[in-house]
Amino acid sequence: MGDAAPGGGQDRDTAGHARSADCRRAFAEVSPEDAAALVTRVLTGPDPATASDAVREYLGRRAAELLTDPGYPAWCLAMTGPVAADASAARRLREWTLLRAVTLDEPWEADALLAASDWLQLRTAEESSAVIALAVLAEGGRTRRIRNTARSRLTGA
Repeated sequence: MGDAAPGGGQDRDTAGHARSADCRRAFAEVSPEDAAALVTRVLTGPDPATASDAVREYLGRRAAELLTDPGYPAWCLAMTGPVAADASAARRLREWTLLRAVTLDEPWEADALLAASDWLQLRTAEESSAVIALAVLAEGGRTRRIRNTARSRLTGA
């Protein structure tokens, strides 16, 4: 990497890593009651990219824990307002909610699954036992890997 640039590039990188570590630590320690406030505080901080990454990481961890739990809807509702400030985090929350619907055999739309990110489509193709979701992805998944994975899971290969 060399010497620090005149504008303090290396110092900014170090500060960014420190902010990222601080965010991760805060999310690891936050109580469920305080999580929405922490998401709001992080997303209004000085480093939007670091904030977005940290919030998506938290959402992923917590949503996975609550995916089939009756507490998921309340948690999701509490997160909806705070994550609205970040399009990427808001999309990830919506995708976790779609995954929950597929997993629990609740109503969901095929178009929503086909419009979802590669992350959600691949996760669904690899892990879901929902035959309808697998059929939708086998036919219209965004990538060849997603389509082949879903097709393979459908046929039990």
